[in-house]
Amino acid sequence: MSIRQISVFVENKKGSLVEITDTLAKENIDLRAMSIADTQDFGILRLIVSDTDKALAVLRSKNCIVTETAVVGARLRNEPGALASVIRVLSEGGINVEYMYAFNGATPHHAYVVLRVDDNDKVAELLLNEGIKCITQEQVSEI
Repeated sequence: MSIRQISVFVENKKGSLVEITDTLAKENIDLRAMSIADTQDFGILRLIVSDTDKALAVLRSKNCIVTETAVVGARLRNEPGALASVIRVLSEGGINVEYMYAFNGATPHHAYVVLRVDDNDKVAELLLNEGIKCITQEQVSEI
């Protein structure tokens, strides 16, 4: 079970990020989650959005360098230790986490974590066995 993440190559210069976010906003594409990692010259903006296909098309039409990656989204109780439980389950299952980022949902009861791992299906199974629900692509628009 996975969700679709967009990664955008962003030059590390004034205005680059606003161009991307303005472009998505003008197309009524809602950002559900985002993360940015940067170096001296560029960054990688990772996005979970309300309409992945439209976002990919719009960004490509603006000559952005974009890729799509399947990632796991897990719904956690919004309480201390919830993320630690997920990481422990993955560690004990032999899963290496390449990167992750978190976001809150519309209610205060849940938080979400996005995980980039080698085996999305194995991670979903490990989490489900521990009572931790993964979110589907369809559920992204409901968050």
